[in-house]
Amino acid sequence: MEKSQNLHTIFSKRVISFPLSVILILSVSCNADMKIKPTDSAQNPSYSSSKLEWPQITQQAKPWTRWWWMGNIVNKNDLTTAMEAYKNAGLGGLEITPIYGVKGFEDKFIKYLSPDWMNVFQHTLREAQRLNMGIDMATGTGWPFGGPWIDSDNACKYLTYKTYNLQTGETLSELIKFMQIPLVRAVGKRLDISELIEPIAENPNLQELALDQVRFEKQLPLQALMAYSDQGQIIDLSNRVDSLGNLNWTAPDGNWKLYAVFQGWHGKMVERAAPGGEGNVIDHFSAEAVQNYLHHFDMEFKDNDIQSLRAFFNDSYEVDDARGQADWTPDLFNEFQIRRGYDLRNHFADLFNEGNTEKSRRILCDYRETISDLLLEEFTITWDNWADNKNAITRNQAHGSPANIIDLYAASDIPETEGEDLLAIKFASSAAHVSGKMLTSSETATWLDEHFLTSLETVKRRIDDYFIGGVNHIVYHGTTFSPPNETWPGWMFYASVHFGLTNTFWKDFPVLNRYIARCQSFLQNSQPDNDILIYFPFYDRISQPGKEILHHITSRTSQLSLPDFTFAAQSMIDSGYSVDYISDGQIKNLKFINGLLQSNGISYKTLVLPKCQFILLETFEKLLKLAEAGATIIVHKDIPEYVPGFYQFKSRQEKLKTLFNQLHFKNMNDMKIKRAVIGKGAVLIGADLSELLSYTKIRYEAFPDRGLRYIRKNYVDGKIYFVNNPGNTAFEDWIPINTQATSIGLYNPMYKIKGLAAQRKSEKNSNEIYLQLQPGESCILRTFNTSVEASGYPYIQTSGEAQEISGTWTIEFIDGGPVIPAQIEIKKLDSWTNFSDNNTKAFSGTAVYTISFEFNKHTNSDYLLDLGQVCESGVVTFNDNVIDTLIFPPYRCIISNKMIKENNQLKIKVANLMANRIADLDRKHVVWKKFYNINFPSKLRENMSEDRLFTAINWQPKKSGLIGPVTLIPIEYLEFK
Repeated sequence: MEKSQNLHTIFSKRVISFPLSVILILSVSCNADMKIKPTDSAQNPSYSSSKLEWPQITQQAKPWTRWWWMGNIVNKNDLTTAMEAYKNAGLGGLEITPIYGVKGFEDKFIKYLSPDWMNVFQHTLREAQRLNMGIDMATGTGWPFGGPWIDSDNACKYLTYKTYNLQTGETLSELIKFMQIPLVRAVGKRLDISELIEPIAENPNLQELALDQVRFEKQLPLQALMAYSDQGQIIDLSNRVDSLGNLNWTAPDGNWKLYAVFQGWHGKMVERAAPGGEGNVIDHFSAEAVQNYLHHFDMEFKDNDIQSLRAFFNDSYEVDDARGQADWTPDLFNEFQIRRGYDLRNHFADLFNEGNTEKSRRILCDYRETISDLLLEEFTITWDNWADNKNAITRNQAHGSPANIIDLYAASDIPETEGEDLLAIKFASSAAHVSGKMLTSSETATWLDEHFLTSLETVKRRIDDYFIGGVNHIVYHGTTFSPPNETWPGWMFYASVHFGLTNTFWKDFPVLNRYIARCQSFLQNSQPDNDILIYFPFYDRISQPGKEILHHITSRTSQLSLPDFTFAAQSMIDSGYSVDYISDGQIKNLKFINGLLQSNGISYKTLVLPKCQFILLETFEKLLKLAEAGATIIVHKDIPEYVPGFYQFKSRQEKLKTLFNQLHFKNMNDMKIKRAVIGKGAVLIGADLSELLSYTKIRYEAFPDRGLRYIRKNYVDGKIYFVNNPGNTAFEDWIPINTQATSIGLYNPMYKIKGLAAQRKSEKNSNEIYLQLQPGESCILRTFNTSVEASGYPYIQTSGEAQEISGTWTIEFIDGGPVIPAQIEIKKLDSWTNFSDNNTKAFSGTAVYTISFEFNKHTNSDYLLDLGQVCESGVVTFNDNVIDTLIFPPYRCIISNKMIKENNQLKIKVANLMANRIADLDRKHVVWKKFYNINFPSKLRENMSEDRLFTAINWQPKKSGLIGPVTLIPIEYLEFK
C-alpha cells in the first residue's frame, strides 16, 4: 500500500450503495442466487409491493455453517453425501475451515493446499454449484493466519527492552544483549523446548504436539539504543553498538539512562491447525508479511478454478491469546513517524511508563493508534484487495483486535460478529450500516449450554438476539464433516453446539433453518432505518494506562472500560431508540443532505457525542461543520476537553478550546438543556439523554417499554420491523409503532402465517397494531403506504376449557441408540427415562407417541392442541395429517375443526437431546473423544474429568420425550372493526 493513501480513500474504498428503489430494479434482472458482492448490490426478490407475499428465499437468505474438515480427512463421495444432507436440511452455504485431525486416521490426512487437497476442494466447489449452495473458505487452517511457509521474518513479533545507567565519563562494560527466554505452550500437555527444533515445520507429528506458542532461546536483534540525560539531552547510540553487543561510547556530562529496545519473536502458532497448516502466525502489521503469506495461496490456486468461491474468511485476530502480546513490526519506527509526526525513539521512557503520567498516556495512545492503523491498512485492506483480485469477497471477524474495530469491520465486505453481548454485536452491524454494506454475519451458537445440552429452542433464542443486533446472515459454528460410516457420535468440533447429522435434533433442524431463511429474506433485502449515530470514543480507550502496551476490543463491552459510552448506547436502546455506532474515520465522510446526516446512502437524524475525555480536532471540526449545514449534534453531559496523542498537542488543544468557545450555549426554558446555534443547526448539551432526545423530537418505539425488542428497517413501499418477545410471559395487546402506514402486514416466520395486522389510531393519532407473541416468539411487521387488500391476520383466543387427551399411549422408539427400547404402552405421560425398560435411560433419538381417543366437539370452533412439556422437539400428526413440527415452548398448534372426528388418532414424533447416550458412552468408558489438539474440553468445571476433558459420567438421565399434559382447547378468531 502506498503510504500516501489518505484515510478518506481508505474509508470510501469499495463502498457502493444504491437507493432502495434502484436495488429493487436491479434485482429483477438478476438471478437470485448468482454470486453478487454485498457491497455492489443486493439479492432482492421480485414481488409486488401491494401484496403480502413472503420474499423469495435465496441461497444467501438461508443460514450457512462453518464446515470443519478434521485433518482434511475427506473424500469426494462422502463430501457429496454430506453436502446433499446439508442442502436438504435447509443450509444455504458452507465455510470450509480445516482443523486438527482424528487419532487413528493419520494415513488419511491430506496436507493443506496440496494437489490432493485442491482436488477435493475443487470437487466441493463443483458440488456446491450443482446443489445451489455457496462456499466460503478460511484463508488458512484454524486461526489466526499463518502456516509452515511463514518464516521468522514474516512471523508476529514483540517489543522488549533493557535499561542501563551511566554517569559522566563512564563507559558501559555490560554487553547490549538480550537473550530470549525459551517458552513452549502446547494444548493439554507439557513440553520442553529441547524436544523441538527450528523451524517448527521440521518437527515430526505436529498434530500430536498441538503447539500453541514457541519461543526458542536466541539473541534478539537490537532495534534502537537511546541515551537520555537528566539535562534533557537525547542521543541515538544505535550505530555505536558492534556485532558482539559492545557499546563504543563514553557518557558526557550528566546522569544518563540508556534504553535498549529489542525485537522478539512472539512465537504464536496457528491454533487448531490442520495437517500442513501448522506453523507461525503472521505479522499482521506488515503488508509485506501479509502479501508473502497470501502469495502461497496464489501459487496453489494458479492452476485451479475457484471462481465460484464466494468469500475468504478471517476468524478474528486472537494473536494475543498467548503469553505476551504481539505488539511490534520491524518498520514501526518509520511508520510511527510518518503517521504521528515525531520520532518514537526520543520517548522510550514515556512509552514504557505504563501510562503513569499524562505524557506517557499520550505516547501510549499514539503507539496504539499506529498499531490500529497498521492492522487496518497493512492487513485488513491488503487481504481484502487480494480477495477482490480473486473475484471473491471477505468475511471478517474484527473483534479481539488492538484497533478501532469499527474501521476494520467496515473495510471488509461482510463484517462478522460473535458472542452474546448486544452492544458488542452492534459494532459489526453499525460498521456495515454506516459503510453501506448489505450483510452482517454472526458466528452463531458457539458456546451456549454445556455439550449435548443445547436445544433448538436455545439456538433460536440466540439467533433472535443477533437479528435484534442488526445481524442478517447467520453462520452456525458449526458442522464437522464426519464420514457416514463413523460410529456415533461421529466427529465433532470442541465448541458446545454440534450442528451435525448425528445430533438428535437434526431431523427437526430444517424447521429452524426455514425460520431463519424467512426472517433473513426480509432483513437482507432492506436498509437500516436507525435514527441516531453515537460516536465511539476510541481515543478514550487507547489513552487508558495499562501494563500491556496494547489494548484490545473484544466481543464483550464489559471489557471496554468506557462506562459513559456503554451507558448512553444501552439507555437509548432500552428507551426504544434505534442506534448505530460511528468512528472518527467514518465521521469524516458524513454529509448533511435534505435535513439528514448521510453516510453511503444511509440516513440518520442526529449524532450523539457521549461523555468522553478525548476527541480528534478534525472530528470536532467536522461535527461543527455538519451543525453549520443544519445538523443537530447532541453532547451528553460534557464536551470532550482534550485532543488525543502527543504531537503538538498543546497547539491542537488551543484550537479545540477555540472551537469550544465559539459555541454560545443558552439555557432552554424549563429544561436542563443548553443549546448553541451554529449556522443552520445547533449543538445541544445536557445530562439527561432522554430529555435531549425528546427535545430533538427523535422518534422512539414503544416495544422496549412493553418488554419487547425490535429492529426497524427501510423496505419497499414502507418499513419492516422484526419484533421479538424475549421474556417468559406471553404478550397480547395493542402497541403503537412510530411509522405512518395505510396497511400493515403481520408475518409469523416460524409457522409461515401472514395477514393484515389489526390496526387502529391512538388518541395521539399514531398507528397501533394488535400483537400476540408467545415467550421467545418473533414476528415481522411490514408497513405499506398504500391500501392492501388481503385477509386479516388470524388472531386467536381460547373460548373454553382445556380438555386433556387421555387413554393409552403407545410409544415406539424408531431411531437412535445405543439400544432401541421395546415398544411400550402407558396411561400417564412421563419422561421416557422413567419407564421400566432400562434401555430408555440411555436412549437418545426419536420415539413416536400414538393415542386413539374419542372427542365430542361442543362447538364448531377450531382447537388449539397443547402438548405441554416436550423434551425437546415434536412432529404432530392428527388423523394422518401432518400438522407441524414444534421446536420450542409453548408446544402448540391449531387443529382445524374439520379434521376432528368422533374417533381420532394423534401421533407425536419426539426427539430428545444427545445427552443421555453420551453419558452412557462415558460410563462405559467408550473412547469417542479421539481428536488431536484441544480434543474435547468441558464448558463447566463440574463436567471436567481428571484428564481435563469433558465427561458426562456423573450425569443423571435428562428428561426426554412427551411429558404433557396434552390438551385440546377450543379457540375463536378475533375480529377487529
